[in-house]
Amino acid sequence: MKKDNQVPTIKDVAKEAGVALSTVSKVINHLPVREPYRIRVEAAIEKLHYQVNTYAQGMKSNKTSTIAVLIPNTTAPFFGLLIHHINQVLSGRNYHMLLCCTDYRPDQEQEFIRMAQQNKVDGIIGLTYNPDLDVPENTPFVSVDRVFGHHIPCVAADNFAGGQLAAEKLSDLGCRHAAFLRIGSSLVNEPNKRKAGFENGCLSRGLSYEEKILNDGDSLEEFRTFLKEHLHHGRLSIDGIFCVTDLIAYEVIRMLSDLQIRVPEDVQVIGFDGIRMFGTQNYICSTIVQPVQEIAQTCVDLLLQEDNAPKSQLICLPVSYAAGGTTKEQA
Repeated sequence: MKKDNQVPTIKDVAKEAGVALSTVSKVINHLPVREPYRIRVEAAIEKLHYQVNTYAQGMKSNKTSTIAVLIPNTTAPFFGLLIHHINQVLSGRNYHMLLCCTDYRPDQEQEFIRMAQQNKVDGIIGLTYNPDLDVPENTPFVSVDRVFGHHIPCVAADNFAGGQLAAEKLSDLGCRHAAFLRIGSSLVNEPNKRKAGFENGCLSRGLSYEEKILNDGDSLEEFRTFLKEHLHHGRLSIDGIFCVTDLIAYEVIRMLSDLQIRVPEDVQVIGFDGIRMFGTQNYICSTIVQPVQEIAQTCVDLLLQEDNAPKSQLICLPVSYAAGGTTKEQA
């Protein structure tokens, strides 16, 4: 007789449902089976509290229905939102997500890729910063925001268009002298194109501009120094600011408040990403919105694409502008 604490097996499910083992296997693996049999098997699984050992299944079939996601951290709102949408898309396709937080460490990125391969994941989605990252060709890989080479597709928002849109919007809203503020990695990646897009937008509109570029590890207080250098008799000589991310925009707005500079009355500020307060409410600033849900969907679609059709090296998805109270919108 079966003990109460004994873990039920697939044989127990087959016996309870009165079907063959092969029928239970088909139901578990979402393969076609006659509806009455499927109902009986699912009822038996629920009654016995049977848990499918997906890892053991994967070892046998070389398919685990698991996708590894490499992400720098889960605290930055953009990364958190991207993870959320990737997980939603994967769940809708009956896949699991193996989340790997790298903390921007190159060694961690490489180690997580090795670990993902050892666990026989079906693919990897990576937002990485290791300039020497060794990406295996035998494991499907989709990159976010960084182009690797011909065998690895990259999915990104149209960062150049976003930078250009920010410049055009500041010009449309009456700005005469703008600034671009950036802090980030020196690694060549898609977000770097925001700067070139902004410059192009300013030139096309005849909008004068200057730039303050910081590297990762530099103090944000250098932005405060930059702002003070443009403060004359209580007035700022800059009337429009484009920040490379919404989080930078948030910090810059706080600095402006400390300097008794009003936003948007004295200076208008636009960020980039589309971060909302508490994840669901108003934008934290006027912003260029990344299509995060579409980025997640595209990454998963490319990764799980069954045919061997060639994939585009770079897929740019359109961005949009959203007012968030830090610009003077037309009535």
